[in-house]
Amino acid sequence: MSDETKVENPFHTARFKPPRKGKKPPKLLAIVHQSGCTGCEVCIAGCPVDSIELVPGPDPLNPGYQQMVEIDLARCIGCQNCSQDCPWETITMYQHDDAFIAWGNETLASQLYINESEVDKIKDDVAG
Repeated sequence: MSDETKVENPFHTARFKPPRKGKKPPKLLAIVHQSGCTGCEVCIAGCPVDSIELVPGPDPLNPGYQQMVEIDLARCIGCQNCSQDCPWETITMYQHDDAFIAWGNETLASQLYINESEVDKIKDDVAG
């Protein structure tokens, strides 16, 4: 991942889902170590708040090939279901404050969180 500041992608379909409930953030957040993720989708079925999204593979003609998953940190409630369900043990729970550093280290591709410049480009494409 680049060193540029990442922001929530306001145009991702996950932004249409209801926000996480509760006044306090969860103590733990799930982070996918994408280098080991096979995109098998087992974790998606066990998530009670639908916070796990697919990241398509690099080939637009075959997006299911080399797909992986990512966790929407804004929706994760820290229940640990995904980390227990993952057959490859590539999802780890981190303390809330440490999770963002771990996300930066372990995330290879993201559509939920993108560079600020990409948001501006999308806005220009939509407007123009």
